[in-house]
Amino acid sequence: MIDDITLGYSILLLPFLTFVVNGLFLGNKMPKAAAALAVICNGLAFVSAGIIAYIYFSDFAPQKTILFDHTFIPFVGNLVARIGMLIDPLSVMMLVVVTFISFMVNIYSIGYMREDRAAGRFFALLSLFSFSMLGLVVATNLFQMFIFWELVGVSSYLLIGFWYHKPSAVSASKQAFILTRFADSFFLLGIVLVSYVVGSFDFSTINALSLADFQKDFINLGLVTMSKAQALVLGSILIFTGGWGKSAMFPMHIWLPNAMEGPTPVSSIIHSATMVVAGVYLVARLFPFFAVCENALTLIMWVGAFTMVFAAVIACTQKDIKRILAYSTLSQLGYMMFALGACKIGQVVAVTGWTASTFHIFTHAFFKCSLFLIAGSLIHQVGTNDLDAMGGLRKKMKLTYACTLISILAISGIPPFSGFFSKDEIILAAFQGQHYVVFGLALLTSGLTTFYMFRLFFLAFHGEPRHEGVKAGHVHEDFAMTLPIAILAIPALLSGILCKGLFEEFFVPGQMNVPQLVKLEHAEWLPFVAVGIAVIALVIAWLLYASKWAKIGRALDETNRSGIYKIIYHKFYFDEMYYTVVRQFIFGGVARVARAFNDYVIEGLLAFTVWFVHKLGDLVRLAQAGYLPFYLGTLIVGVLLWRFFGQLPL
Repeated sequence: MIDDITLGYSILLLPFLTFVVNGLFLGNKMPKAAAALAVICNGLAFVSAGIIAYIYFSDFAPQKTILFDHTFIPFVGNLVARIGMLIDPLSVMMLVVVTFISFMVNIYSIGYMREDRAAGRFFALLSLFSFSMLGLVVATNLFQMFIFWELVGVSSYLLIGFWYHKPSAVSASKQAFILTRFADSFFLLGIVLVSYVVGSFDFSTINALSLADFQKDFINLGLVTMSKAQALVLGSILIFTGGWGKSAMFPMHIWLPNAMEGPTPVSSIIHSATMVVAGVYLVARLFPFFAVCENALTLIMWVGAFTMVFAAVIACTQKDIKRILAYSTLSQLGYMMFALGACKIGQVVAVTGWTASTFHIFTHAFFKCSLFLIAGSLIHQVGTNDLDAMGGLRKKMKLTYACTLISILAISGIPPFSGFFSKDEIILAAFQGQHYVVFGLALLTSGLTTFYMFRLFFLAFHGEPRHEGVKAGHVHEDFAMTLPIAILAIPALLSGILCKGLFEEFFVPGQMNVPQLVKLEHAEWLPFVAVGIAVIALVIAWLLYASKWAKIGRALDETNRSGIYKIIYHKFYFDEMYYTVVRQFIFGGVARVARAFNDYVIEGLLAFTVWFVHKLGDLVRLAQAGYLPFYLGTLIVGVLLWRFFGQLPL
């Protein structure tokens, strides 16, 4: 394993090296050299990850291997924070996905950022983002994960607000940072609570827990008592809250669509393989722990299921191509999250949902990255995000058209494209778990996904051109931007059918202290139902937006919309509600009271203390002035006071 250790270090150090060199030396002075270095180093990181994956799945899977492990901070007793590199099926899969997506996005960015004067800074920050996510997915313990978790948050803040001259980008970056920090505060509390009770940060220790071993009192204050087992359940909810915010689950979802203000390569890497997937990865990594904590998986299932259908409904009405994809990501993350929660069946756990969720992380990364890069290419050529101004691009961008069709068929779950295999397993997990309401919502969302994605496809590529630049023939395909799109179309088409057996064999959660069902009976009819719903949704989208009966002008007309449509189009006014709460309650209420308390109480006490000390100093100066009559007068007054008061009984 010596060579593997070297490769493990190289996967982490190559993106970090790119960040340091581009940030300190090349940067904006030599943007082409910065781009070349980023592409080469991220490409080498992908090659290293591929070699590790080949060696691991050939000889070691599904065993757990730690390539390196170093003491970072020793706390009290046996509680030690360590930095290491965990190699198991889940982390190896994520290494391959993150490095491959990062490699493709860096290539794409050569074309996308060609005219940007800050391109060197962009490539430096993009590599920092990749390094942060790679450090997160190979973490051996919660402490290391939290460090890189926060680095991912900082990197996303810098990238979303990359165009800092745009007020909307600055606002979006602050919103993403504050909302995810809010969730991360609960995550940190959960880490402190669980590590204190268990005495370890290590995933292997936490995932092997049995609550029966923690029945002693943790808190006993008479009226308030809590056992250690109850403390662990609370800790599991707090830890999940961190993933809740990072994966933008409802109601902490509003930052993700607004994060589209950053450059499109940033949107692509955030949505496909890095930041928003981190929450799902956290739940998957600690799945045995959540499985033994009462009702934790139920909460995870319902949060994911509601987010899934909620985001899909909103996506059906949006006109901004990137926002459609953003809400699509929210919906797909909901799929992944509810699949993890749907594994609990009474007192037993079925692994179908865990396998399906991790499989969907894998397939989703390819077609969602491709779709965002395609959106960026269209925006780059047409000059607008608005679908209303597109149309007729099929003849101008033929390769992009074909790749878009492949990715949309994949996300719609049409066989034999990749999304069919992973999404079908997720829906099956809900059915096997007897969560029939969630099962129905999953089928409904499958149809909505197909509808809004083909709505985007038909409005962008079919029909007559609705933009002057398209009509004039100014649209063309940029090689640097089209190449990664074409490459990503291959795994979007084939990754499902090629890797299904690998996931079924090796991707099962670790040891759980509950009765575990490895496999349940497969519903043979389910794929036909799911595909049938998708096909019906496709036909509806075609009739409305691409057939000879379609009335595009009427479809795009906003004047005669119903009240329900307007509510959905405005995202149920959640942004407005958030802003009202923030401005009126937090800024206008809580913050104003806090400022008044600070100004009149805290600063008042400080001002009084300063005044009092100054006056004492004035008295000391008077007493030490060297003026003989003052000394004699003070002596006489002191003697008289002593003579008078000294005779009084105390």
